[in-house]
Amino acid sequence: MGDQQQLILATGGYDHTIKVWQAHTGNCIKTMRFVETSQVNALDRTPDKTRLAACGYQCIRLYDLESNCTAPVINFDGVQKNVTRLGFQEDGNWMFTAGEDHHVRIWDMIAAPPHCSRVFDCEAPVNAACLHPNQVEIAMGSQNGSVFLWDVKSERHERIVPEVDASIQDVAISPDGRYLAAANNKGNCYIWSLTSQDQKMSTLRPTKKIPAHSRYILRCKFSPDSRLLLTTSGDGTVGIWKTDDFTKWRELCIENYWVWDAAFSADSKWLFTASSDGIARLWKLQTKSPIRDYTGHTKAITALSFKDEIVGK
Repeated sequence: MGDQQQLILATGGYDHTIKVWQAHTGNCIKTMRFVETSQVNALDRTPDKTRLAACGYQCIRLYDLESNCTAPVINFDGVQKNVTRLGFQEDGNWMFTAGEDHHVRIWDMIAAPPHCSRVFDCEAPVNAACLHPNQVEIAMGSQNGSVFLWDVKSERHERIVPEVDASIQDVAISPDGRYLAAANNKGNCYIWSLTSQDQKMSTLRPTKKIPAHSRYILRCKFSPDSRLLLTTSGDGTVGIWKTDDFTKWRELCIENYWVWDAAFSADSKWLFTASSDGIARLWKLQTKSPIRDYTGHTKAITALSFKDEIVGK
């Protein structure tokens, strides 16, 4: 899985802390305080892997992973309500955040201090956002059931409502750019095929509705090789779906707990999960078995971040 020292798993949750783990040993190497009034909603590392961004209720924090300092190096000012998602453009030049203030924001990370340079109004609280591999389009999902695709450069956008009276909980775009997934609070995951021509904005074609879970879906993510899609749920399971026909390939189970977040390894053979029992786990997908536990959080883990590169990629 690449340089072992670099294999860092980050987790955060309801105990107001963010923990950084050595993925291959399960050792916690750093604990950082978050905000006393908020759980951690999402975590993402900067593309150069030196910093970790975290968001929660009315706050976005940036931490230095290379120093011994456990306090944030940057606090982003003036954010309202719950900030639900964040992520970085591939060069680290800008960051996007989504929130319950109805807005998806683009933050200029080259400026000191970083400032908000663009805003998209979804006209409803935004639960999720993700960046297309083309680095110019952002998919978004809102509590009123809308899925948006926003072209950051041209400012054009597309809006779809796959299911009435259902809140979109997460959105994902496959690394090969072929599919957009949106998962809702009714347990359904909708798939669209994406096509783009000559610098025009991607067009969306409805492809599949997966009745994935009996209750709330919390996250959906594609594997790095784009062959698998995961859905995590309040029903205590992670569904793993094959993207060639969107049939179920595997199911991982953490009984009686919510599975809040998950992340694939770069080779798409392993999976990390975060759940409400306060434990993060590493699973071998082929055997559906948990290989390692990461224990130390005192309450539910609601977000995790893992990034590793395949050597020689």
